[in-house]
Parts: sequence; C-alpha cells; structure tokens
Amino acid sequence: MFTQIKSFKAVAILEGISYLVLFANMLFIKPFYSDIYQTLLYPIGMTHGLLFIAYILLALVVGSKLKWSFKTLGIVMLASLLPFATFYIEKRYLKTAV
Repeated sequence: MFTQIKSFKAVAILEGISYLVLFANMLFIKPFYSDIYQTLLYPIGMTHGLLFIAYILLALVVGSKLKWSFKTLGIVMLASLLPFATFYIEKRYLKTAV
C-alpha cells in the first residue's frame, strides 16, 4: 500500500506539471510560433493523457485502501480537471497518508 500512495503522490505532481505545460504551450507558444506548437502538441498531450489516466486509476485504488468517502474521492477526481489542484490534493489528502 505504501508504494501505491507514493506512486499516487508522484503521479499527482507530474499530472499537475503536465497540465500546466500543456496550457503554457497553448497560451504562450501557439500565438507566436505555430510550427513549434504543432510539434510539441502531440508529445505533451500524450504525456498528459497518460498521466491523467494513471491519476484517476491510482485515485480509485488509493481511495479504496484509505477508505475515502465518496465526497473525498469526488474532490480528488475533480482536482485532475483544475490547474494547480493536484498539488493541493497531494498536500491535503496524502500528506498524512504516509
């Protein structure tokens, strides 16, 4: 169980970073360097997609191990859709788990 929580913490951080990099690519690179934007879009998007799926799956596994309520699990899952929220989840819900 300890490994699953550590994995979830790492994936939460990486998923948040990949989300921000995806936004940065869209907001700062696309308007000025369209060709670079197109080149970066696939690898950044694919990485973020895989981390998003891993985040959701690990949230379900860790949530069942830690016996999170439906509300807590919903908050953790909703955090994957909001920028910076996965960092908050990692600190708020997983700090005391390990």
